Amino acid sequence: MSQSTRPELSLVEGAHSSRILATGHVRGSRVVTNEEMCTMIDSTPEWIEQRTGIKERRWATAEQTPRSMAVEAARKALAKIGMDPAEIGAVVCATVSHHRPSPSLATYVAHDLGANSAVAFDLNAACAGFCYSMSVADSMIRSGSVPNVLVIGVEKLSEMTNIADRGTAFLFSDGAAAAVVGSSQTVGVGPAVWGSASDQVETIEIEDWTEVASHPEVGHPLIAMNGRSVFKWAMTAVVQKAGEAIEKAGLTPADLDVFIPHQANDRITEAMLRHLKLPESVTVCHDIADMGNTSAASIPIAIDRMLERGEAHSGDIALIIGFGAGLVFAGQVVVLP
Repeated sequence: MSQSTRPELSLVEGAHSSRILATGHVRGSRVVTNEEMCTMIDSTPEWIEQRTGIKERRWATAEQTPRSMAVEAARKALAKIGMDPAEIGAVVCATVSHHRPSPSLATYVAHDLGANSAVAFDLNAACAGFCYSMSVADSMIRSGSVPNVLVIGVEKLSEMTNIADRGTAFLFSDGAAAAVVGSSQTVGVGPAVWGSASDQVETIEIEDWTEVASHPEVGHPLIAMNGRSVFKWAMTAVVQKAGEAIEKAGLTPADLDVFIPHQANDRITEAMLRHLKLPESVTVCHDIADMGNTSAASIPIAIDRMLERGEAHSGDIALIIGFGAGLVFAGQVVVLP
């Protein structure tokens, strides 16, 4: 067959844009205060709060698994818009806490929800996982691949916390949040600014499973992090990328209603505020105070909690940005459901 007679492939016409239709979240049931934390590590409650903004964190119980928390958060989000799980086009789970190499956590979640024909896969971009997944969901919907996507950020980091490391042991927590993303006639998910600084890949790492043998009493790979290097990187590269996300959306900082960065450390959030020069009218998320750092789950949990508390409102324009192991980053401007 000659080149001129070869048939052309067809493309499916997708939606004009996408938007978040609903969110739902669940937090670890166990409240661990700084006072309790200091019975496990050599520190003081005041030092932890001063350095991070954390007063308490949420740890999951043995019954609360990444799978069960992801399913619970998804059901809450779906219930808000009355969506039947059978209508879900795709399930994307952003997580570093699913320890089974295959199948993906998303396939288990799809099964438990009854979304038995949905596209299902996991995405590992650490603390930027939700923002990465939002961009993937937006692309899937606009390409016509699926009509909607259930994006879930879920982590159970308490099992992976190195209690012997007093520099990180107080940071991490557990929870899940889901966002139903669907088609829209107006832009509800702005262009992503994303990438990595892979020359610093060893700055944050989770152990390989072969290393677990060195601490069989824990039974899980542990997190290791150079906090000082992460802080320095976030203050330069990530701040710049946050500004680029606003520009790519065709906005200025004054157009924002809400700023919801990854809840890694309140000192990082405050420094980002100074560099971005956000006006006082912008509501800033400080969910870390009674939640801790839930990696890929932190931004969607914060979105849902701010909406529940009335700190943010439907239709608000929000800048979200995540950053973490890799070192990876991703951010975009979104319209809140």
